[in-house]
Amino acid sequence: MEGVDVDFSEEQETWNIYRLNDGTTMKVKLVLRGVKRLKRYSPDGNPIYIIQTQNVVRTLDIPKELKAKPKERTVRPV
Repeated sequence: MEGVDVDFSEEQETWNIYRLNDGTTMKVKLVLRGVKRLKRYSPDGNPIYIIQTQNVVRTLDIPKELKAKPKERTVRPV
């Protein structure tokens, strides 16, 4: 879609924190990567924007019974 790239600065990026039924705490944050203003408008006259985002996910407090044994890393000679 045709539009104009709009620069931006971060004012606030906060985590959403969820407690899952299995006991895990999950933190999720949406990070804005790009913004484009289209040459189109909503019915109330506001410009329409398309955004590019990335989801950042962290898990905390994972119950031990849900974890798998870590895989051993193989070291390759240089």
